[in-house]
Amino acid sequence: MAFSFMGMGELDTVFSLSIPQVVKFGFGVTSEVGYEARRLGLKRVLLVTGRTLYESGRYEVVKQSLENEGIQVDVYYNVHIEPTDESIMDAVNYAKDKNYDGFVAFGGGSVMDTAKAVNLLTTYPAPIMDYINKPIGQGKAPPGPLKPLIAIPTTAGTGAENTGVIVLDVLKYHVKTGISHPYIRPTVALIDPLNTLSMSPMITASTGLDVLMHAIESYTARPYYSRPRPKSPAERPAYVGATPISDMFAEKAIEWVAKYLRRATYNGSDIEARYYMMLGASIAGIGFGHAGVHIPHAMAYPIAGMVKEWKPPDYPVDYPLVPHGISVTMGAPTAMKYIAVVAPDRVARAAQILGVHVEPTETPKKIGEAIYEALIRLMQDLGLPSGLREMGFKDVDVPNLVEGAYAQQRLLVVSPKVPGKKDLEQMFKEAMQYW
Repeated sequence: MAFSFMGMGELDTVFSLSIPQVVKFGFGVTSEVGYEARRLGLKRVLLVTGRTLYESGRYEVVKQSLENEGIQVDVYYNVHIEPTDESIMDAVNYAKDKNYDGFVAFGGGSVMDTAKAVNLLTTYPAPIMDYINKPIGQGKAPPGPLKPLIAIPTTAGTGAENTGVIVLDVLKYHVKTGISHPYIRPTVALIDPLNTLSMSPMITASTGLDVLMHAIESYTARPYYSRPRPKSPAERPAYVGATPISDMFAEKAIEWVAKYLRRATYNGSDIEARYYMMLGASIAGIGFGHAGVHIPHAMAYPIAGMVKEWKPPDYPVDYPLVPHGISVTMGAPTAMKYIAVVAPDRVARAAQILGVHVEPTETPKKIGEAIYEALIRLMQDLGLPSGLREMGFKDVDVPNLVEGAYAQQRLLVVSPKVPGKKDLEQMFKEAMQYW
């Protein structure tokens, strides 16, 4: 990341590194949740988990650890896979007026995001649209710190245990968006690779692709020092662009995904692959939680919000769903090709780590084709749809997809080349059919 300080007076030259107060990684660390809750002084907590985890009884190790420390535990498990504003409010309504002094999330990104939202909306009650990012919501900041939240991920994907972001669907607008603020970040993250051993192949593939896109998008984000200086530190956005720290996390996460995602998908008992996919998810979460993500995530939100019929294999749902890791990947090949012209060195390096030989001195066209080839090959190997058309989207959907992506300005401005509507239209058209 080379730059000159010449002319930087009006630019923001500051980045920060915020992570949970405690991050623990290792086999069996789940059982330490009671110790951490007691250390935080918690006496009554809401344990948020998923229906499958609840019905299988896997959540019991968490509940027992908490109760062994004398902590009263209520359990909420009616979490919607890919949360919506309505499903989040159902959880909030369950929790309000119960005077919890902390929260524990045991599950994937949907569970952790739901727990974050319950913490926010019970600590500082307000209409949910007040907190949702602009321009869809009002983008208001929480008035102050939230209650302690201990996050225990069971999927190797979102990295939500390390981020100050809540992702949700706003049903009225058929779009996925978010709530972002450092106060939302969990207090403690307990990251246990053993929790991922039961993930099905497609859930493994989808969550692993989410890791990859977090890493690639943060690695190819505009540099943090290319943003205007904010009027005050409070106005500095959650996503500031690529930093030297996020770059280190991103490169390693891409490397581990390239080496281990296929193995973890094909053989769920491959403990080495599970270990490094979980570690990759966590460090990619730290990286993108500061640098940000851009075009593929912006495209993903209307894809997820507008799906009409398609359901992924291996997911226990009876409603149309494009899991987040799949939705972000569907736009990635064409989006990465689009930014290769302005970030050839970063895109070339990502392609190299993914196993495609290309030099950063090649033409942007060749570099774009190289990353495109690497991503398409990975999608094919993991059994993803060949494009949006296979998911039921039609050409007549493109204008609405474009509008939904264009509304995600907080993400698009992180791109080194900010797309207009015509650019997004071309990307969605190409994403209709990749092979």
